[in-house]
Amino acid sequence: MYDYFKGKITKQFTNYIVIEIQGIGYRVYTPNPYRFKENEEETVYLYNHVREDENSLYGFATEDERELFLKLIDVKGLGAKMALTILATSSINGIVDAIDRENILYLKKIPKIGEKLARQIILDLKGKLVMSENNTIVNDELTLALESFGYKTNDIRNVVSKVDMSLPIEMQIKEALRLLLK
Repeated sequence: MYDYFKGKITKQFTNYIVIEIQGIGYRVYTPNPYRFKENEEETVYLYNHVREDENSLYGFATEDERELFLKLIDVKGLGAKMALTILATSSINGIVDAIDRENILYLKKIPKIGEKLARQIILDLKGKLVMSENNTIVNDELTLALESFGYKTNDIRNVVSKVDMSLPIEMQIKEALRLLLK
């Protein structure tokens, strides 16, 4: 499994880039290829999509973008190409906000998203995507743990952004509980 590539972007097309690393060009599908600068060294965060008939690389400019992509492809009936379309046509904040507010109209404005799929996205992801104060997607494992204790999403959102994410999950939970009990 690849985490990221750091190399020179040699070509940009409508739905993918080619990144050259030590003389090998990798085709990487991305939501917005023009976000990367051609002929410059860039870091591309990756997801390697392997199926019986396909082995594709999907690339993202940020780890948050990749994290949201991974959550989207877990939604029943939503594949990698559709998740890429969602990220290409909307901002991370817009998508997370639409899911949290159950804004079906916002999701239906995305090409190829009908009411049924919009409802499925909300059903599968509501409460599982939490944005921190600096607009990054925070550890959903910690969020799920706190939800299992019965805390409300707004309280969790306020506390999770203050927790040191470099700690092991057990310590993150202890720190979050300490902050919630204040």
